[in-house]
Amino acid sequence: MNSATALHWRDLPAPVLSLLRQGSVIPAHPLALGQDRQFDKQSQRAISRYYLDAGAGGLAVGVHSTQFAIREVGLYRPVLELAIETAREWTDRPLVMIAGAVGKTAQAVEEARTARALGYHAVLLSLAAMKGASEDELIEHCTAVAKEMPLVGFYLQTAVGGIALSRTFWARFAAIDNVVAIKVAPFNRYRTLDVAVGVVQAQAEDRITLYTGNDDHIVADLLMPLVVRTGNREVTLRFQGGLLGHWSIWTRGAVQMLERLKLSVSAGAIPPEMLALDSFVTDCNAIVFDVEHDFAGCIAGCHEILRRQGLMTSIECLDPQETLSPGQGEGIDRLYATYPELNDDAFVAANLARWRS
Repeated sequence: MNSATALHWRDLPAPVLSLLRQGSVIPAHPLALGQDRQFDKQSQRAISRYYLDAGAGGLAVGVHSTQFAIREVGLYRPVLELAIETAREWTDRPLVMIAGAVGKTAQAVEEARTARALGYHAVLLSLAAMKGASEDELIEHCTAVAKEMPLVGFYLQTAVGGIALSRTFWARFAAIDNVVAIKVAPFNRYRTLDVAVGVVQAQAEDRITLYTGNDDHIVADLLMPLVVRTGNREVTLRFQGGLLGHWSIWTRGAVQMLERLKLSVSAGAIPPEMLALDSFVTDCNAIVFDVEHDFAGCIAGCHEILRRQGLMTSIECLDPQETLSPGQGEGIDRLYATYPELNDDAFVAANLARWRS
């Protein structure tokens, strides 16, 4: 690396790198605000503790679910700092700590430096601010951030601000030596396959771990192989875990589900009930993420479930206009009635007082 203070993936603690590569549940951490829309540190800390006790393999902080506007109100560093301090105080097991980085190159590099200084292991790089840039400019941007610390690529769906990226882009991106993982979240089968092809074309499949961010297809992503033929090679890739906004809720159930899915894959026999889970989880996500209203209530939907559990005191977002859409609350009622086995309310209730202490 160019800088004496830069972090390369080979510098990561072996247990952290192993955890990242074997795949785990990494919730996209929300931002807890009070009714006055001020930062609610007690609730924020309680949510982090909940994820850790639920068995999450790490936390993704400063990402879309944390609200990109935290940067405009001076909360980027305080939110990252509180999450990693809470993690260190609450558990001594290995965790993969990932920070979101956004904006043009100067901002993204500075955010990577902030995350590195706080002890994060990698940055999840959103390219939404680079809309209109050429492929060469995008690769230059990614390379600049990768010079600071390990990079997790991010294919963000276009419906919420992402940009379409070609197979050529992903092959060039995967060739960047400090890329350790890619969150694949275009909510699109064709574009999901483009990432896999790019990784194989770059011959980076042993270095780069795929995490699903396709909240509309979580279970199937984790069960189904991605088989890529390119040149004279045939390579099978798999999604090893998920870095998901959907896993910011009912996280204990998500951890248990991932364990069951991994067992099914390793056994080489996938029971029909495992396949059925894909429809159930997608149905839940459609309500929580407010698909009917083009994802307008996706953050508020997650907040509402955390509020009902007592982990948040309000569903407020930094933007006062961002709230539940009409019918979304009733939709969540339906999910609780239809899929009672997917929530983790009992687990939360048994531990809430301790997490909020």
